[in-house]
Amino acid sequence: QLQASGGGLVQAGGSLRLSCAASGRTFSGFSVGWFRQAPGKEREFVAAISCRDGSTYFSDSVKGRFTISRDNAMSTVYLQMSGLKPDDTAVYYCAAEIGGIHNFTFPRNYNYWGQGTQVTVSS
Repeated sequence: QLQASGGGLVQAGGSLRLSCAASGRTFSGFSVGWFRQAPGKEREFVAAISCRDGSTYFSDSVKGRFTISRDNAMSTVYLQMSGLKPDDTAVYYCAAEIGGIHNFTFPRNYNYWGQGTQVTVSS
């Protein structure tokens, strides 16, 4: 089970750190991704981190502003968001899949999902 947290209301240019915590099993063997969905839009890929070698992946829209990291001992993955823009406003979801993933950007490649946390960036 995944639990996403850390969302909130922030002004443009501000920062937030989202957490994705796993319960019930070891998290180290899972690759984890973050997705977001704004009202009326499809769910889109934000970032991912591989369990195999720690490689990280980012969408072009967040590259250079967001970072992703993991603490396997705490079974938690973090999404550090800086330089937030109003366009970043969305519900953010974390997702996980056992082992490596061929394409981290496709939601269908993840079998485990958290409930989402709202991020609102005011202008």
